[in-house]
Amino acid sequence: MAIKKIDGMMLKEMFSSGAALLTQNRESVDALNVFPVPDGDTGSNMSQTITAAIKEMNAKRYTSAADVADAVARGALKGARGNSGVILSQILRGIARGLAGHEDVDCALMIQAIRQGANTAYKAVMKPKEGTILTVIRVIAEDLERNGGKCETLEELFKLLLASGDAILKKTPEMLPVLKQAGVVDSGGMGLMVIFRGMYAALTGETVEIEESSGAAQSMPGEYVDDHGDLRVEDITFGYCTEFIVSHPRPDMKESEVVRLRKRLEKIGDCVLVISDLSVVKVHVHTNDPGKAMQYALELGELDAIKVDNMFEEAREREAKRQAAAEAEAAKQKDYGIVAVALGEGIDRIFQDLMVDQIVDGGQTMNPSIQDLARAVEATHARNVFILPNNTNIILAAQQASELTEKNVIVLPTKSVPMGISAMLAFSADMSVEENTAAMTEAAENVHTASITYAVRDTTYEGREIHQGDIMGMIDNKLSVLGSQVHQVCLDIAEKMVNEDTDLITIYYGSDVSEEDAQKLCDALAEEYDDCDVELQYGGQPLYYYLIAVE
Repeated sequence: MAIKKIDGMMLKEMFSSGAALLTQNRESVDALNVFPVPDGDTGSNMSQTITAAIKEMNAKRYTSAADVADAVARGALKGARGNSGVILSQILRGIARGLAGHEDVDCALMIQAIRQGANTAYKAVMKPKEGTILTVIRVIAEDLERNGGKCETLEELFKLLLASGDAILKKTPEMLPVLKQAGVVDSGGMGLMVIFRGMYAALTGETVEIEESSGAAQSMPGEYVDDHGDLRVEDITFGYCTEFIVSHPRPDMKESEVVRLRKRLEKIGDCVLVISDLSVVKVHVHTNDPGKAMQYALELGELDAIKVDNMFEEAREREAKRQAAAEAEAAKQKDYGIVAVALGEGIDRIFQDLMVDQIVDGGQTMNPSIQDLARAVEATHARNVFILPNNTNIILAAQQASELTEKNVIVLPTKSVPMGISAMLAFSADMSVEENTAAMTEAAENVHTASITYAVRDTTYEGREIHQGDIMGMIDNKLSVLGSQVHQVCLDIAEKMVNEDTDLITIYYGSDVSEEDAQKLCDALAEEYDDCDVELQYGGQPLYYYLIAVE
């Protein structure tokens, strides 16, 4: 059947189907991460991001396309993890902007929304890199603008979208040498195409099985979540939240009468939910005339479990509590707060000793969401909050976290834990925000970090063959040394990093390294570089045998 226009309910099904298909295929998308270290997490980050979006979408009974898309965008922003998740959230945010104010979506509006999605995503990234998910969404938008006008149905438009996306995805290795060397396409672009393919499946009536644990399943009838906790008095049109059950319907009640009740309620209120299996009818409505709603229902049978809440009064009470909380918060606020992202009990302890206010669990393979970071910012009770992401894949999420808080958030570009520690050592509560930003950034940039881990699969990188199980030494996230023994790789990587200007070498050993082995490495480096101070710290980080900082 040709579909020329979809409503909010169909759009909701499409988003749910896209999320479900990505959840099913997240491991395949993870496997496309080009570097063979144990941090392939693009699929997981994107899956968690869109799952948060679906949860937000299902929290209320949205009916217009604009409201559905807005809820999806809002949930994605809160739940976005990693660079791929943040960019996905921005694509969804742009799509929501494109659909704003519209009940239904036709081909022309969908093309406009996809273009907005591409534009918004590009603006969110300071230095967009081609050959990534950004390229995929941009080229799709361009192709739809060029050829989408010929499509008479949304099925045709989505076929064009999928063909365009698949074609540009195949070309991503030509744009990014690292993809070509590894023999893979861009993982973020692949994740986006999986979502679009799931949306097309829902549009055409195909079934995508939804894993119960994915969180992507829509709420079952009767599980409607009536969340009006954020409404203010001025936002309320219908002021009485009315719920009841027709517990003993007339024996001759027909389904058509239940449908008629629903239509009558929609004329006197909103957020209408009428569920029936002809043995009982469950009713929910926001209205200014609860008596009339119950009068209509009495025609079907006896009423029970009646509950009427005055939403105006609830809103006044919430506003009073909000005001009191805001005043209490202002009274105890301090000038500075610090949020650091870290993983490993030893590293956590180091940051705690440096007086970091909030530590958010995260790092390679486990990126915190934007909302996780925003909550940590709020928990500092400070006017100015520095975030130390300590990972390249968390910086973008940290920058977006400022949108979920009114505090002055400063994101320092710390790409590793040692950079974050060095930044903290440069912090002073007696300096201004600008002075601290400059001093902490300079201190972080004076640190070079080596990370020692293992390869999880065979690949080729920059002409070097890498085999599963090889020990890899990376300097500032770039492959530098390959070997078979952890100790020797550490010695080789130190030789590349240490120079005549080096004063300090700090070794952070991970959860898979014994203290005895770590001490042997410390002793060897101290003997080799006797002009430098060599310190040994327990980091407890997973997956990475050692982090070695040179400054």
